Parts: sequence; structure tokens; C-alpha cells
Amino acid sequence: MRCAIVIPVYNHEATIAEVVRKSLDFGFPVFVVDDGSTDATYERIPDSASVTILRHAQNSGKGAALLTGFTAAALVADWAVTLDADGQHRPEDIPRLLAVVPEGMRPIVVGRREGMQAEHVPRSSRFGRKFSNFWVQSAGGPPVADTQSGMRLYPLPETINLSVRARRFQFEVEVLVKACWYGVPVLETPIEVIYAPRGQRISHYRGFVDFMRNSTAFTRLVFGRVFLLPFIRLLQKICKVTP
Repeated sequence: MRCAIVIPVYNHEATIAEVVRKSLDFGFPVFVVDDGSTDATYERIPDSASVTILRHAQNSGKGAALLTGFTAAALVADWAVTLDADGQHRPEDIPRLLAVVPEGMRPIVVGRREGMQAEHVPRSSRFGRKFSNFWVQSAGGPPVADTQSGMRLYPLPETINLSVRARRFQFEVEVLVKACWYGVPVLETPIEVIYAPRGQRISHYRGFVDFMRNSTAFTRLVFGRVFLLPFIRLLQKICKVTP
């Protein structure tokens, strides 16, 4: 598998160096997308021939950063592993994502975070996962258990071609729905998750603003399932029977 690692980052100066260093252990090219950080994140990214740094002039959102990374990675790889820059994901779990890909299949593989019911896990994260799981399935997406996990394996260029509209956190749920609509398989595999102690945790979730963005995205996707998906299915059927 020609694989690359894509790490979107925004104001994680305390953790980005360690995440990148551990990611380099696998010998894959690493693409770090600095999404308009205003702290010392850029200066903390390790200098290595295997690391490509891509920068957004201003913060454009996690989805935009992922797409920037995918576009660059697609020039040298057929797959992209994504993980967050805050240290929540263990790069050591990357082999778990690669191991579940069946021969001849091009799926998205979601790292299902284990231990999410532990006391140290923020209540907002537990609620957000359940909320997201329900609406992803309502919009015609896959019945996976962790639709908000940021540690994933994506096939390239298929993922880029799914026409995902969201450019912020909602990208990671919309891409699962669109994958189901267009016939890209979605699998899961367990991974570990690490939450920093309260007070050390850096979160860019903005309460009401992001709740409204999520609600708008899910409303658009449910509407699409009702009015657009039947035409997609019809077109897929026609293409299969046409010589």
C-alpha cells in the first residue's frame, strides 16, 4: 500500500512535534497542514525530508485542511491516514487501520475510539458521538459506532471526488454519508484514545456555533437522502446495465 499520513493542525504548539515524530516511525511521507495557526505551531513542526508542511493563510476549517493534505498526498500515495494533532490518537495504531482492508477493496476505515465511557472523557464528546451516529445513519450513512473519530484511513483519490461540501469539523461526518451514497465501503477497527487532563485539553469546539453548523449539515444531508439519493441510485443502476 502506498500510504501517506495527513495531520491537520491549528494552534497545537505543545503536541504537534511529538505527533509528527511518532508518525515518522512508519516510513510514510507525512503531510502537516497548518490551518492558519496563530501560536508557535509552525515552528514546532519537526524539520525532516519526509515531512511536507502546507499552510493556510487563515483558519479555513479541519475539512479544508484535510482536503489540502489529500490533494498533495494523492500525488505520491493511494491511501491517506489521518490523525489529530492534539495527541488524542496514537500513531502506533496506524497498522490497525491498514490491517482491516480486504484485498481488492478500497474502503474508508474509521478508528473506533475505545473507552469513551470513562469518567475522564468529556461529556460533550460522548454526547456528540451519539448525536452524530444517529444523524449519519438518518442521512443514509453507514451504521458505524464512531462517526466523529478523526483517526481514519482514506482511499485516494476516491475521497477527494466525493464532493463533500463541509469545510470544518462537519467534513468528517459528511464524507461518511457521501461514501455510502456513492458506493465507497466504510469499515471500523478499534483504536485507543488519550484525553489530556482537564485544564490541559485544547478544544476548538465552539458550543452553539458548531451545534448550528452540525444541525445545518445534517439537515442538508437528510434532505439529500430524500430528494437526491434516489436519482443517484437510478443512475448507478443504469450505469451497471449499460454496455
